[in-house]
Amino acid sequence: MSQSIEVAKSDDAEEIFALLQRAYAALVALDVHFTISRGSVEQVRRTIELETVLVLRKWKRAVATVTVRFPWQQDDSAPSSLPFIHWFAVDPDFKGQGYGREIISWAEETLLKDTLKAPGVYLATATKHPWLSDLYLRRGYQPFYHRTNQLGEALVFLKKEFTANAETSPEKRVRTA
Repeated sequence: MSQSIEVAKSDDAEEIFALLQRAYAALVALDVHFTISRGSVEQVRRTIELETVLVLRKWKRAVATVTVRFPWQQDDSAPSSLPFIHWFAVDPDFKGQGYGREIISWAEETLLKDTLKAPGVYLATATKHPWLSDLYLRRGYQPFYHRTNQLGEALVFLKKEFTANAETSPEKRVRTA
């Protein structure tokens, strides 16, 4: 099986937009509205150019995606100075096969924690989303903020810390003789 996780390029915008629309269509049917469900290919292309859009490919087909916005790319209304994960999606044809878990883990562990040494990450989901809040809680995220998006959807923001607080971490304590 040929599989990879790559940073998306501008040429990938149409494919990633189509994946996002297929994945989010089921949520729109459940009356859950994220701004990307009303987005455009051009919006995806701009995001690819400004942020880090990851795509998991299986046999060269995009089957999952997640976007990371770094603190220096966020505006003043961001509820945290940690990197922000958004536009997480798995193609409906590939749901339940572990691709979502794989791309989120790669973003958290390989990109943010191991490579960039980020102290943590945060994300948001709709409070009425039928399964994502529970999934994120199981992955170690904790709710810390609530806000409503431009479409009137109530959101819960959750964060995950990668490192223990330096003041309480045993390996960071100064020992005296």
